[in-house]
Formats: sequence, C-alpha cells, structure tokens
Amino acid sequence: MMYQVLRRVLWGGKEKRDLLSEKRKKKHQLSVGFTLSIIVYFYLEYIFFSGTNAKTRLKQTQTNMGIWARYNKLLEAQPLLTKACTSLIGFTAGDVLAQNFINDEGKEYDLMRTIRLGSFGFLVHGTTGHYFYGFLDSKLPGTKPVTVASKVAIDQFFWNPIFGLMFFGYLNFTEGKSLEEYKQKISADLKTAVMGSWAVWIPAHTVNFAFIPPSQRLLYINTIQIGYNVFLSFLGNKKVDGQEEEEKKTE
Repeated sequence: MMYQVLRRVLWGGKEKRDLLSEKRKKKHQLSVGFTLSIIVYFYLEYIFFSGTNAKTRLKQTQTNMGIWARYNKLLEAQPLLTKACTSLIGFTAGDVLAQNFINDEGKEYDLMRTIRLGSFGFLVHGTTGHYFYGFLDSKLPGTKPVTVASKVAIDQFFWNPIFGLMFFGYLNFTEGKSLEEYKQKISADLKTAVMGSWAVWIPAHTVNFAFIPPSQRLLYINTIQIGYNVFLSFLGNKKVDGQEEEEKKTE
C-alpha cells in the first residue's frame, strides 16, 4: 500500500505516464529510485530504533549494546573479514529492497542479481574499503576541519569514480558481458553514479571523518549504504539504451 501511494505521487496517473517520452521516463524512474532509497532508509531507521515505551527502549538498548560489543570484538580479531561481511549484508539488503520497491510490476525476483550484489560487497567493497580508509587515516590523521575536508575531497573526487568503475566492471564480468558493453555502461551511467554519490556521501563522510572511530567507518558507511544501495542496485542493473534495443530484437 505504501509503495502504491508513493508510486502514484511520484509517477502520476496513467495519462501523465503516457505523455512522458521513453528517455524522460527512464530519467524520471532513476530519480524515483533514489528518492525511494532515502525513504526506505529512514523507514528502517524508525523500525529498528524506535520503542513503544521506556521499558522496551531500555531492553532494545541493552540488546544493542551486547551486539555492539560482540561486533567490536570481531573487528579487533578479524577486521578484514568482519568488514567484508558487513558489506555483504549491506549490499544484499540494498538489492532486496531495490527489487521489491523499484522493479517493474510483474517482474520476477532475480536471485542471481542479489548474489552478484552481495558478493561484490563481500569481495570488493568491504576489502577495498578496509585498505583505502585505513590508508587515508594513516596519511591524514585527526579531525581538524581542513583534514576532514581533504579526506572528503579525496574520497569523492578520487575514490568515488574508481569505485564506480569497479562496481560496473564487477557486474559486467559476473554477467558474462563483453568489454564493449562495459564501455557503453560506463559512458551511460558512471557520471550519474558519481554525481548521485556526491549528494549522499559528501555530508555523510563529513560526519564520518569528523566523528566516527576509524575501525567503525565501514559499519557507519554500510548503515547509510543500505538505503543508497537501492539506488546503486537499480542503476547497476539498468539497461543501456543500445543494449536494451538489441535484447528486444533478439526476443
């Protein structure tokens, strides 16, 4: 019900959809996906962190503290594996939400797509994030405003495009697509991914580098990334115009 209401508000009635050109419709769908990812994120925050009364909130706090303590022990004992598993959960959850909220109506759930996104989180995002942010913290220690601003700039203007190339490249490889198809995807969607990242991660990383302990950066990132991954999953699996036409001809 909630999805239907949001879909009608964001898309409009059938008459309005019919008036949109195919190209404009795709751009509109992308903005809808991003908007819903933010809504879903805050909705999950409300579900998991709100209690019905003081007693319930106290019990939740005690439970969360126990989980938090165990998580920190795992971070100390196996930092790389723990961060990889954290990213696995974040990317899997993001794709599950994307397929349930953003997919075209009537389209079957694609389990292999979720596996691809989850494995990317485990094999690439978690591991590279561990080393990249560790390197960044070692070269730029502290939380002075100029240090935080430098880290955010390096992350978003240097690491962000590299991450986009890795993300689209991994999906392209695991789907068995060609190098030419990868180039087409980069040409069509890398700019959108980078600019979409700026809207979310510049303010998020300002908080990250200023207040979050280095060992917990990836957990903080993945907490936000669950919502952002809805957008990223949609974008990563969106067909490029030329490829979509070829698939239609094949069918």
